[in-house]
Amino acid sequence: MIEILSPTEVAKARKTGALVGTILQTLKGRTAVGTNLLDIDQWTKAMIADAGAQSCYVDYEASFGRGPFGHYICTAVNDAVLHGKPANYTLADGDLLTLDLAVLLGGVAADAAISFIVGDTQPAESVALIDATQRALTAGIAAAIPGARIGDISHAIGTVLTAAGYPVNTDFGGHGIGSTMHQDPHVANTGRPGRGYKLRPGLLLALEPWVMQDTADLVTDPDGWTLRSATGARTAHTEHTIAITDAGPEILTLPTM
Repeated sequence: MIEILSPTEVAKARKTGALVGTILQTLKGRTAVGTNLLDIDQWTKAMIADAGAQSCYVDYEASFGRGPFGHYICTAVNDAVLHGKPANYTLADGDLLTLDLAVLLGGVAADAAISFIVGDTQPAESVALIDATQRALTAGIAAAIPGARIGDISHAIGTVLTAAGYPVNTDFGGHGIGSTMHQDPHVANTGRPGRGYKLRPGLLLALEPWVMQDTADLVTDPDGWTLRSATGARTAHTEHTIAITDAGPEILTLPTM
């Protein structure tokens, strides 16, 4: 299903997006060496409830996961990159952490992810991974103008990631979003320009460049959800929800803090 939102629904999406962005930045500010992933999950649960919003994750079931996710945020550490199920793990100095969050507020969902390094140690290769996903996201957003096509976004993202020297996996990528978290169209992180669905005002997309340092192959944890690089290499993931508007792309998941 491809959903085109009305101006009223896009206005609601702005509120949802601001909430998602603000929660993520709040969590980043609280996270330090010694923080447990289960604590981050509980902080997220409390902030969602305080905002009168609903989690898109806790009861979520999908073909690529085993049973309901059962948590309020995805927490992926080091070689984990997607769908990281919070576990009893205490963060160490130099860990690369990705937080991925989607919530529903006022009947409209928003989805975003940030990657950052915990503590004072800043490994250069990890910094480069994060930077590549951020630059790729910026390029993808710039390509998301009315009349362009999904392939234009994919091509813009993939060009940056490939130029940075990273293999690109196309099994998971960005997606449409609206009254539900995951919708069509799929937005691969590489592709051919001029192909795919034509962008229209009112379309919401969650764009999410992610990379693994030296492989495009994934393995699934015994928890049935967490996806890791097949080689054990580090990973990074950056995501924003955007709205296609007559004036161009609008980022909805920027924090208000």
